Amino acid sequence: MHLHIVSFNVPWPADYGGVIDVYYRIKTLAEQGVKIHLHSYTYGRQEAEVLNKICEEVHYYRRETGLRHQWEKKPYIVASRNSKELIERLKQDRYPILLEGLHDCYVLEQLSDEERKIAVRAHNVEHEYYRSLSQAERNPWKRFFFRLESCKLKSYEPILTRATAVLAISEKDAQHFRDIGCKRVVVVPPSHRHTQVSSALGRGEYILYHGNLSVAENVRAVDYIAKNLIANTEYSFVVAGRDPDEGIQNQLKQYDNVTLVPNPTDAMMQKLVAEAHVNLLVTDQATGVKLKLMNALYEGRFCLVNPLMVEGTKLGEACEVASTPTAMVEALDRLMSTEFTESELAKRKETLAKAEGYLDFKNILL
Repeated sequence: MHLHIVSFNVPWPADYGGVIDVYYRIKTLAEQGVKIHLHSYTYGRQEAEVLNKICEEVHYYRRETGLRHQWEKKPYIVASRNSKELIERLKQDRYPILLEGLHDCYVLEQLSDEERKIAVRAHNVEHEYYRSLSQAERNPWKRFFFRLESCKLKSYEPILTRATAVLAISEKDAQHFRDIGCKRVVVVPPSHRHTQVSSALGRGEYILYHGNLSVAENVRAVDYIAKNLIANTEYSFVVAGRDPDEGIQNQLKQYDNVTLVPNPTDAMMQKLVAEAHVNLLVTDQATGVKLKLMNALYEGRFCLVNPLMVEGTKLGEACEVASTPTAMVEALDRLMSTEFTESELAKRKETLAKAEGYLDFKNILL
C-alpha cells in the first residue's frame, strides 16, 4: 500500500491540465488507503503545505534548467530532471513507482533493471505535442527549440517499453504506445475534482469559450471563434481566461456581442461555466484530453466542440460535435433555442460514467 510518485512539477495549486491530473490522482489514491511518497521537481512553483496532509512524505528537487541541457542528446524536459538524490532515495525500498510523464523517465533509465514495478503516466504523445507547438510558434528561436525537442522526444520515447505499464490518457494515445512495443498499456482518463455532474437545468444567456489565453493553441481558437462565429451571429459570447495577449484584446474589441473576462478567479470561472448555455471548445491539436472540456461537461449545460477536441476519447457522445464553421453556426442555432432538461442531464451522467470508467490503481501499480 506504499507508492512513490515522481511529479514533473509541484502539483499544487491544481490550476492547469497536467498538475490537475497529478494532484487529483494523488488525492484519489490516498483516499483509497495508499501511502504516497511524493517526489516533485520545482519549476516556477513553491513547496506546498497542502501536499503534506495527503502524502506520507514529500520531497522536492530543483530542476536544472539552462542552455547546457538544451544541447544534450536527451530531451530537455528529461535532461533537466536528473536528480541523483532522487535515485538514491528511491533505492532505499522496493515500493512501486509511478512516473508522471516522459519528463521523469531518468528514473526508468536508472532503475528499470531492478525487479520492481515502474509505471509511467503519459499525459500526451510528447513528440507530437512538441511538434504541434513548433508549428504554432511564431518566434523563430522557440520554433527551432520545439522542433528539436520533438525530434529528441521521438528518439527517447522507446524508454517507455521498459515500464511495467503505461497509463495513456486516451485510446488514441494508447494505440500509439502499443504500436511502439510497450508491454502493458491502460487507458486512464484524467483525474479531476469532479465526483458528480452538477449541470444546471434550463437556459443560459451566453456562449462561453475559456482557456489559458496566453497559449498559442488557445489564441488560435479565439481567432477561429471570432472570425467564424462571433462575427456571423448575434448571440452573446464570453471569452474568459488567463493572460489574454494584446492581439486577442484588440480583436475582440471589434465586436459588440462578446465580453472578454481576463484572469478570472477559480470561483468566477466555475460560475461562468455553470451559467453559460453553451460551452464552446475548439482546438487544432488532438493531444491528450482537455481538462477544460471535463469541467464544462461536469459543470456546464450544452457543450459544442470540434472533432479534434474529443478525438481518441468517448466524450464526443456527451457533446455536440461540428467540424466546420457552418455546422457550428447551425448547432448554435439549435442549442440556443433548446432547454437543458432532466433528460439531457440524465444522458450526460450516463455518458460520462461510461467514458470515465473505473480504474483500480492498486491492481496496476501495487
